[in-house]
Amino acid sequence: MHDVTCSIGTELAALTELTDRVLGGDLDPVRLAMARHNLGGSARLDGGGAKLGPPHGLGGIALVRADALTPVTRDAVVLADPGRRGGGRRRFDPADYQPALDRLLEVYAGRDLVVKTAPGIDFDKIRMLGFQGEIEVTSWRDSVREACLWSPGLAAPGVRRRATILDRGEQLTDADPDDCDVRPAGRWIIDPDGAVVRAGLVRQYATRHGLWQLDPDIAYLSGDLLPDGIRGFEVLEELPYSEKRLRQALVAHGCGALEILVRGVRDVQADPDGLRRRLRLRGRLRLSVVITRIGSGTAARPIAFVCQPSR
Repeated sequence: MHDVTCSIGTELAALTELTDRVLGGDLDPVRLAMARHNLGGSARLDGGGAKLGPPHGLGGIALVRADALTPVTRDAVVLADPGRRGGGRRRFDPADYQPALDRLLEVYAGRDLVVKTAPGIDFDKIRMLGFQGEIEVTSWRDSVREACLWSPGLAAPGVRRRATILDRGEQLTDADPDDCDVRPAGRWIIDPDGAVVRAGLVRQYATRHGLWQLDPDIAYLSGDLLPDGIRGFEVLEELPYSEKRLRQALVAHGCGALEILVRGVRDVQADPDGLRRRLRLRGRLRLSVVITRIGSGTAARPIAFVCQPSR
């Protein structure tokens, strides 16, 4: 395994659990020295290159000073985690990564390659660069953490997109069944994990958990049973959305603290905190409201679901 952007060695120790020999490369000699320190001195630097350390401990790790875009291995699986920040700001365009994503794909074309990217990366743009492998989106405790590109030789057959929910040990792919219904809300509304939504696998998630969609273009799901371990919102009342109607309903339910979830209703989505302030709630209960669009075109209408969260 060859980590071509090893930096201070964060990935290298973990990689030794998968393979006997690991090579880390970086252009910055200071970072290579830090990597050696972080690995307990098991990889010995020698001038501009590296030698394998002693056979004990993490002895299968070597470090080399090398440009990520200048291959120094032939058959190893290549891992790259390009820099996505510069000047204190995030880089959203993969052409601005260090090294640039298009150059990585070009240089290692035909090789087994894994590239870590930002989760918000434009999947269509990746495909336009000629990438034909699998795109995996990973989350941890309801927070989307990163996306990962797996070249065709490392991807599962027939899979182009994958969602991995680490804290639940759950994975979904675009090869999974997706024959869920579109129906009015049942007892529960579920907001799928962000990795599922980002990977475009909402229908697969719904099918697996016995749920259905409220609208074919909106990620909110519903069901009469709440899947084990999943946070849901029990519907107390459904009403056509307007601020006046919503405030009346929330006051009637004794709401004082409100969680707002919104998709497909632009004015609310742009400023949910502003809506919360304008509602001026004074009750004692903590409730949630799910505001969404149902239908499309001239038939589209905003709906609000006043809910009791499961936790």
